[in-house]
Amino acid sequence: MSSRKLTVAIDGPVGSGKSTVAKLVAAELGYMHIDTGAMYRAVALLAHRRNISYSDAHALGRIAKSAKMSFLRVGAEQHIFVDGEDVEAEIRTPEMSQASSVVSALPEVRAALVEKQREMGRSGGVVMEGRDIGTVVLPWAEVKVFLTASPEERARRRTIQLLEQGVKVDYRQVLAELNARDERDSSRDLAPLKPAPDSVVVDSTHMSLGEVVDKIVELVRSKERLL
Repeated sequence: MSSRKLTVAIDGPVGSGKSTVAKLVAAELGYMHIDTGAMYRAVALLAHRRNISYSDAHALGRIAKSAKMSFLRVGAEQHIFVDGEDVEAEIRTPEMSQASSVVSALPEVRAALVEKQREMGRSGGVVMEGRDIGTVVLPWAEVKVFLTASPEERARRRTIQLLEQGVKVDYRQVLAELNARDERDSSRDLAPLKPAPDSVVVDSTHMSLGEVVDKIVELVRSKERLL
């Protein structure tokens, strides 16, 4: 078996469980987990703090380019740090989720963050997840997965997650916002959400978390055995 660590790209719509799955896959493989969605949320958070409109492409592009972002372990969890500050909790609100979808459609923001993401993934040993990793950010990734589930199942999971975090939400509202987010992410001109032609589509609607993780880990190990 090759000792070289691969690059793994996991894409999929909001609520598909990408972050949880990517985190567990990375831990199983001994790879680094990079949550690109957190990076877009971080840009949205900085704009919010500075009272900058989410549609001000030039200002947001400057924020994305200048902000120093890194992923570090805090206890058993991996958090995103921006300019040395742990902003993990602040970026996980429904407001930042919606704002990040708007921000991520701006070419200036995407250009700046894609450059950072490619640098993070260049040396391998990385599980990177987002919405255009296999198609745009890391098209050379050896393993590409498109993780999805039905809108109803994704809304159910998202509702439970938010309630566990102490956020009061209604399932119907979550489903409506999820469908709107899907439409926006899939129809945008710049890097729309879609599976890469050489990706493996994993529909987790009727799969347990463990089954999804095992399937992706086996995909990676099968590829490693070929190298």
